[in-house]
Amino acid sequence: MSDVQGMRPFVHPPVEDITLSGVLYALSDPARLAIIRALAGAGDCLSCSQAAPGALPKSTLSHHYRILREAGLIRSERRGAEVRNTLRCQDVDRRFPGLLAKVLEAAGQSASRA
Repeated sequence: MSDVQGMRPFVHPPVEDITLSGVLYALSDPARLAIIRALAGAGDCLSCSQAAPGALPKSTLSHHYRILREAGLIRSERRGAEVRNTLRCQDVDRRFPGLLAKVLEAAGQSASRA
């Protein structure tokens, strides 16, 4: 990806570099888990603001998206002034079969009890 208006390109780890500890760390934060749940529920890509939980400051959102990208859970792509995010389900499932589905299932059950 080229440098757009002086912005650094997003870094996405290759599938073989996705680690269990990185995925679990990224999913351990409630805001990041909410982002992943929103992306999973959308079935397509969402902008950062569409997937964001509540009214978090832009700098906090950027931090959460960076952690999710570095863990290999999402792919971010600039489209004009907007950043679109997609869940890397197939990549994560290749490394850790069924993990993401089980985490999302458990998160859904926890949310329905609350």
